[in-house]
Amino acid sequence: MLKIAVLASGGGTNLQAILDEIEANNLNCSVEVVISDSPAAYALTRAKNRSIPVAVVEKSAYPTRKAYDTELVRILSGYGVELVVLAGFMRLLSSVMLDAFPMKILNIHPSLLPSFPGLNVQKQAIEYGVKFSGCTVHFVDEGLDSGPILLQATVPLLEGDTPEALASRILVEEHRIYPEAIRLIAEKMVEVEGRRVTIKTEQKG
Repeated sequence: MLKIAVLASGGGTNLQAILDEIEANNLNCSVEVVISDSPAAYALTRAKNRSIPVAVVEKSAYPTRKAYDTELVRILSGYGVELVVLAGFMRLLSSVMLDAFPMKILNIHPSLLPSFPGLNVQKQAIEYGVKFSGCTVHFVDEGLDSGPILLQATVPLLEGDTPEALASRILVEEHRIYPEAIRLIAEKMVEVEGRRVTIKTEQKG
């Protein structure tokens, strides 16, 4: 069983989608700990409701990003975490985390990367006039939303779309493909070579 940690800053709807798939026996993994940089994050409540350990690591308590990430690594290592899942975690990770978990950190982004990295991506997509947007599960590297892509899902833009309406439709796809990405890793069906991610058709032993 794959031991994962979920890092979240907000409501934790992707965390909920992962927990739902675990409870439905569709995902052979366990959430060992949920970490947030905000004590008010509802993701922490979702974890507590399922008796999952939680930790709050606030930015203000650490002088540098590397000091902050050193504390994250300490917590994660203590729980024997094998895969780190970022679910709306609003902090860039430093080399401290990337070296501790090389190609073992996942993120989900609400656009079809490499288009529209960063923030306010639904607004950017609408203003640019694209016909499709969507979401991307990718491995985390030193760049901004730039790591190797594991899975993507497309969502069409509709006439008169608002950023909020587009975001809500993209979120449905996020909840579908994020647990699927974790499942593929848990079943050892993913290989990363440079920027290319290969999904095997047969489970590896």
